Amino acid sequence: MEKLQIGKIKMTWLDGGVTHLDGGAMFGVVPKPLWTRKYAGNENNQIECRTDPILVEVNGKKLLIETGIGNGKLTDKQKRNFGVTEESKLDESLAKLGVNRGDIDAVLMTHLHFDHACGLTTHQAGELVSTFPNAKIYCTETEWNEMRNPNIRSKSTYWEINWQGIEEQVITFDKEMEIVPGVRMIHTGGHSDGHAIIMLESEGEMAIHLADILPTHAHQNVLWVMAYDDYPMTTIFEKEKWIPYAAQHNAWLTFYHDAVYRAVKWDSQGKISQSLRRKN
Repeated sequence: MEKLQIGKIKMTWLDGGVTHLDGGAMFGVVPKPLWTRKYAGNENNQIECRTDPILVEVNGKKLLIETGIGNGKLTDKQKRNFGVTEESKLDESLAKLGVNRGDIDAVLMTHLHFDHACGLTTHQAGELVSTFPNAKIYCTETEWNEMRNPNIRSKSTYWEINWQGIEEQVITFDKEMEIVPGVRMIHTGGHSDGHAIIMLESEGEMAIHLADILPTHAHQNVLWVMAYDDYPMTTIFEKEKWIPYAAQHNAWLTFYHDAVYRAVKWDSQGKISQSLRRKN
């Protein structure tokens, strides 16, 4: 498991499962000859997309960024369509760190699409229950409302099985919220109307989790946005803001989906100055 230290904040990537999604959907209008120079595709025109939560340990608290695709939440048809080759091994990852699901104090959800939220609930004695019974679950109010009342487009990714049973744990916010000192969630919109990013700051160091505004390092070009984005122009505006901000502040940009890098630092010229690669 890869680790990154941000001052006194420790980040550890867990194993939340893996999907293989259509490259055309992941890179939108970008022609295949261009995106394949940046990110490998397979014979089915799919790219590997990890769904790996990040354990954040800070001030004696254990926070989880995203939750993976869970276990037993997807039908065989869905597994085929989404190219799922591995389901979550979250319990095994936590056990290696001497942690269990009951130890998680908070779950930070950048948004609630199925590939981020399936790990929120789990099967137990024939019913779905909260995976993290002692955690507070944070997301934007906009996202939480759409999760429970999806529209004709978003109902394909906002699933009732991922929110029923956690209602009493959910805490929502409008524009910005400090979860613990040094960890903030900021509402951006873009990928979804309620999408948020996460800022981590400690002792003069910084990491920014842009989530699905920057799903992989290959999406560095601000115009390379996903066909999955509900508001692509907002995604572009947010990338124009946060990627230069990260370079200016020598901040790490961290990933949930990237199969190559866990985190990168880009300099003002857009070159990688530091990186943390995923170990296969």
